[in-house]
Amino acid sequence: MENEQVEALIKTGIPDAEVKVTGDGRHFEVEVVSSAFQGKSLIQRHRMVMAAVKEQMATDELHALSIKSAKTPEEAAK
Repeated sequence: MENEQVEALIKTGIPDAEVKVTGDGRHFEVEVVSSAFQGKSLIQRHRMVMAAVKEQMATDELHALSIKSAKTPEEAAK
């Protein structure tokens, strides 16, 4: 799986997201900024990101995803 594919999956699951992905084809790290995170706890934000790649994780097409940050646009601007 390519970084661009992971980015596209997250953007499909969280349409207004700005996504930065780094990885080696099996293990990825992401930074996600979205207004959809407004009012959500950190665990809720992480669940939203993981839900976007759930199918690929289940089939092991995507082996590991580390969420470095999941912020609202206001939080990211600080």
